[in-house]
Amino acid sequence: MSGRHGAGRVTLVGGGPGSEELMTVGGVRALADADVVLYDRLAPHTLLPRLSPGALLIDVGKKPGHHPISQHGIELLMIDHARSGAHVVRLKGGDPYVLGRGGEEVLACRAAGIPVTVLSGVTSAIAVPAAAGIPLTHRGVSHMFTVVSGHDPLSDDELRHLVGLGGTIVVLMGVSTLPQLVAGLRRHGMTATIPIAIIERGHSDEQKTTISDIDGIVDAAALAGVGAPAVLVIGEVVRLAHDGNDEADRILRRAESLTEI
Repeated sequence: MSGRHGAGRVTLVGGGPGSEELMTVGGVRALADADVVLYDRLAPHTLLPRLSPGALLIDVGKKPGHHPISQHGIELLMIDHARSGAHVVRLKGGDPYVLGRGGEEVLACRAAGIPVTVLSGVTSAIAVPAAAGIPLTHRGVSHMFTVVSGHDPLSDDELRHLVGLGGTIVVLMGVSTLPQLVAGLRRHGMTATIPIAIIERGHSDEQKTTISDIDGIVDAAALAGVGAPAVLVIGEVVRLAHDGNDEADRILRRAESLTEI
């Protein structure tokens, strides 16, 4: 490595949901200063040749069922390059500390004696619903929201507490566990007519929204061929979907009319 920045260091950058407009100024500056960039598949990596000219770009992205580089391997790469004197930027989709394993990477750097900084990013939990015109809170409708991981099925205790809290539920990485999720929410008392939106590939040209109520969403998702990456939004705020995604509003009205038949 060139070591042009002297002592090595690591910067964790939250790249947001993939749109350049949602990257922070601090994140862009860190990328411009990077010697090495380790990036995820959901980060805005197509911009890197322009944002990090001259940097070594390393794809460490994981796909469902395919992890070419383990989490431990990623941490070793960061540390090894930093020890050589490089400024290493770990570019992650969304925010490093929102279901992004950023905490693990920070602890690994600290244990190795590597200076590490975290630059927050715009989490997809907020940005993707907004892209579909769905506010997570709205006066008189919802005054709270809960963000959960759908990577693994939730426990009965977690499901019961979610239903009891009320408000809006946002699920990241929840496509594969959708049937278990909705069955569990119904089992613990969630009303059958609560609407759910599944927003695929938010903030991209391929963004698509599928909306139904909780009793019909599994069939609707299968019919639409829903796949990851996607964000699930559960709650009455889904009925407020507006200008951000006219298609979502149209589908919701159609779903409501079919329910009434």
